[in-house]
Amino acid sequence: MKIYEFASAPNCRRVRMYLAEKGIEVEFSHVDIAKGENLSPEYRSKDINKKVPLLELDDGTYISESVAIQRYFEELHPEPALFGRDAKEKALVEMWNRRADFNLMFPIGMCFQHVSGFFKDRMNVYPEFGEDSGKRAIKFMGVLNDHFSDHEYLAGDYFSVADISMVCGLDFGKVQNLRPDAEKHPHLIRWREQLKQRPSFKV
Repeated sequence: MKIYEFASAPNCRRVRMYLAEKGIEVEFSHVDIAKGENLSPEYRSKDINKKVPLLELDDGTYISESVAIQRYFEELHPEPALFGRDAKEKALVEMWNRRADFNLMFPIGMCFQHVSGFFKDRMNVYPEFGEDSGKRAIKFMGVLNDHFSDHEYLAGDYFSVADISMVCGLDFGKVQNLRPDAEKHPHLIRWREQLKQRPSFKV
């Protein structure tokens, strides 16, 4: 099997960090999205959304979407459990994973797509929408800071795939200078510094 990816893309990093936490080694194949290699008819035949990452199984099956790829490997390698260890924890991890997508990764992605100019040759861009999306992401950092004032990780004292999703979204904000502030977000920064000590952070 192998994973098609653009290594610096945040969703690709999510999968890399997850695999590193599991100790799973997989072949990676570079897809240059900056050059539009993911827009080719050949790649589209693998993924209708033309996105990365994309997992190709040995039987020719293609699995796209970072969480779907993570869940595939979670079934094959359940330990250490990163999607929760009991019903309550699994629900909390799912909740925070969704919050990471909707409240951080998505608005930062919209800011990048509509403000940076990176996608101006392949989509209609609306800078005002992009700027508003960036403001939403910064506002959510305040919510996260409050949460981490009395939680070690997103799901209490349990490191999970939700923490991976959130930190990849948070770090993606750097492309548009959307960063936590040392004075306003000390607890959020503490959490990130804690994750920074994990070997998976550096993949």
